[in-house]
This record gives sequence, C-alpha cells and structure tokens, in this order.
Amino acid sequence: MKFKLAFAAAAFAFGAAANAQTTWDLPAAYPATNFHSVNLATFASDVDKATGGKLKITVHPGASLFKAPEIKRAVQGGQAQAGEILLSAFSNEWQVFGLDGIPFLATSYAESKKLYAAQKPVLEKKLAEQGMVLLYAVAWPPQGLYSKKPVTSGADLKGNKWRAYNPATSRIAELVGAQPVTVQAAELSQALATGVVESNMTSGATGVDSKLYEHLKFYYDVQAWLPKNAVMANKRAFDALDKATQDALMKAAADAEARGWAASEKVNTDTMAILKTNGMTIEPPSAALKADLQKVGATMLQEWLSKAGPEGQQIIDAYKK
Repeated sequence: MKFKLAFAAAAFAFGAAANAQTTWDLPAAYPATNFHSVNLATFASDVDKATGGKLKITVHPGASLFKAPEIKRAVQGGQAQAGEILLSAFSNEWQVFGLDGIPFLATSYAESKKLYAAQKPVLEKKLAEQGMVLLYAVAWPPQGLYSKKPVTSGADLKGNKWRAYNPATSRIAELVGAQPVTVQAAELSQALATGVVESNMTSGATGVDSKLYEHLKFYYDVQAWLPKNAVMANKRAFDALDKATQDALMKAAADAEARGWAASEKVNTDTMAILKTNGMTIEPPSAALKADLQKVGATMLQEWLSKAGPEGQQIIDAYKK
C-alpha cells in the first residue's frame, strides 16, 4: 500500500513538473488593432503552441499595463517579463537607440533593414548589459508629414505646434522653427481635438489608428525615416526558461520579425488608401520642402555622430559599405 501511495505521489509530481507553466506579461503602447500589436498576439500564440503551453505570454496593448515611457524600465526591473518599445524614444539614454530616428538616413525598407543589420550587434550587447535580451525588431512604415495647413517649405512650419514623441522629433521641430509638444500615441487624438497639436510627423499606420484625417487635412509623403519597435525580454526571466523553451521562443521571435516587416510594408500601402478615402490630401513633398528637410537630416546626423562617438561612426561606416 505504501509503495502504491509513493508511486502515485511520484507520478503526480512528475506530471506537475511536466505541465509546469510559466506566464509572462508583455506590455505594449499601441492599440490592439495596430499591426505591431497584432503581430505580438500572433507571436504569443506561436510561443504557446511551440512550447506545448509551457510558456504563456499575455500581451497588454494600448499602454494598458504601463505607459510607453515606462515599459523599458518595467522589463529591466522585472515588473514585466517582456515588453515592446519604440527604440528612438530612448535616445537620450544611449545615442544608438535613436539611430533610426535620424531623418533621411534610411528612407526605404531595404535601407532600414541594412541599418538594422549594422546596429543589431551593438544593440544586443547594450540590452544584455542592461539585463535584457532582444527578441525581435520591426520597422514602422516611412514617416510622413501631417498638417492642418498646406506646407510648401520648411518656413511654413515656423511657430507650428508640432507633436514630438522622442528627442529626434523635438529636434526637427527646433530646426524648422516649430514648437515641439510631447504627445504619446495614446493621447494624440485628444491633443489634435483640443488644438494642442497642429502638425506632426508619423506613419500612415498611426495616422489611421489615431484618425488623424478628422483633424488634419494634408499628408506629405516625405518618407523621412522608418523607426523601429523592439521587443525585449528580461534576461533573468529568459535564463530561467529551459533550453527547449528558449529555442522555441527565439524561433517564434525570428518568425515574428520576418512577418512584422512584411506587415509593415502592406500597412504602408493600405493606410495611404484609407487616409485618402477619408478625405486627406496626399502629396509628395515639394522640392523646397524636401531640400529643407534634408538639411535638417544632415545637421542631425552630424549632431548624432558627435554624441555617439566611435561606436556610432562604426555603425554608420558598416551601414554605408
């Protein structure tokens, strides 16, 4: 009898260990319908399936768990086991985070991928030093200029209330003589409705998410840059997983990265059509506006290199090879 009880207890313990489940929270800043968030949901589902339910990731979109500026610290500190951030929002902390926010450095998907390849080894090293593991990164569609009034040159932006969401967009405002107003994606609609913001540079995806066509009538397809969202895990949480689970997680992350970049390109095409259908005037930038913005980009690249030092120069050299 004792043997049977002992055997049953051992079998129960083995079964419990085999079915032990790890749960992770993954905060994100964008609406559940945004292509980044949709990709995160698929990623979480892929991880669940690949690990046989051993690792379950709950995605919290729309800044519902942590606000955008808080997510990185939450992952570093272990309040969340993983999270998604806009890399360029943290350029004041480390210049390389802001590399893809420099206007006109990488203006197409091909160039953006090349820039990411040059940046990635340095990025992974820095995140590891900060107690995190890079899972994957995906670019937003190219950034365009939205405005209440027509813009034919940089001079038309002087004094404009310009929505800034990272140090780079604040600096663009300063260089064209606009007034930068810091507004995160979740508050953009309200800021436009109340007149806090009159213009901003963002993607077609955010334009549709925030229904910018309800407040702004002009969109200039300047294709200024393609900022990236990065998804990271807390290193302690990652290290606590068994090797098979880690491998499944990284495979799902690689799939999410490939799927996300493809989705970004599709979203870029689709959202332009939606903005147009909703009455927004979509035009290429005038030669004067493009020239003025390219001057801003050249200034900002030199400023970035002076702050980023040899590490930054190395990345730019690798990118331009």
